[in-house]
Amino acid sequence: MRYFLALFALAVIGGVAVLGFRGDISRQPPRMAEIFSDLNIQPKLRPQTTTKFGGFADGASSRPYPLGTVAQKVGFADNSTYKDDAYNTGKQGAAFVEVNPVPVTSELVKRGQERFNIYCQPCHGAQGDGNGITKKLGMTTVANLHDQRIVRLNDGEIFNTISYGKATMMGYAGNVPVGDRWAIVGYLRALQLSRLALQADVPAPVLEKLK
Repeated sequence: MRYFLALFALAVIGGVAVLGFRGDISRQPPRMAEIFSDLNIQPKLRPQTTTKFGGFADGASSRPYPLGTVAQKVGFADNSTYKDDAYNTGKQGAAFVEVNPVPVTSELVKRGQERFNIYCQPCHGAQGDGNGITKKLGMTTVANLHDQRIVRLNDGEIFNTISYGKATMMGYAGNVPVGDRWAIVGYLRALQLSRLALQADVPAPVLEKLK
């Protein structure tokens, strides 16, 4: 029994010495990888280093960040910086901004309509009434964008919902640039106005043409 325990202890020590402790952090490959490599051991260059072999013409092992890449608290590749302001966040301090910080022009509304039709229409429908194609497929929780609850929201809160989602809606911050999100807000307001405006809201010259 004594010899068995001694051999067992040696086996455990040897196994730990060869395989290491599970969860340990090391840049060295596992010893068993030398026997069963499974492509775990490959020649490679670490990012943001220089090398005389391979890499790019300037000797760097990787490329700089692409222009326009957003980095929190770090400068862009074009030396500009991310600003924690109403345009990027939809907030002024802790409160959502009431009005779209981007001037609402016909070009902005047209751009917003294009983006709305791509990203919002499948669920909310072309009219924004929540009767998109997904409702026919069984998604019954889509909001009607003409609901007074949504009409009363500040522009900044709608921008925030587009960015980060709400309830069953996913966020689109990774898909839709900041400017396009504000364009969608501008188009949505025009869409709501077309549905909920009163005759008194229509300018007199336009009303005459409609008559």
